[in-house]
Amino acid sequence: MKIDWAALGSVFGVSLVVTVALVGLFTLGIVGLSKQEQARTAGGGTAAIPARVGAYACFALCAAAVAYGIYLIVV
Repeated sequence: MKIDWAALGSVFGVSLVVTVALVGLFTLGIVGLSKQEQARTAGGGTAAIPARVGAYACFALCAAAVAYGIYLIVV
């Protein structure tokens, strides 16, 4: 059996980068929700809207990336 080490390294590298990016994106979503909560308790009603929209966008991108990964596995 012969192992293609270059391909294995490439898959490892891409997987590592995508995993770190998804975790970072999810973290940004959580931070956005906490900023929205802080703005709401501080009395800034309209200041909370951009934080919430950004957080939901981060979560939507995470869900889209997971759905695309499942699509790649199934198809």
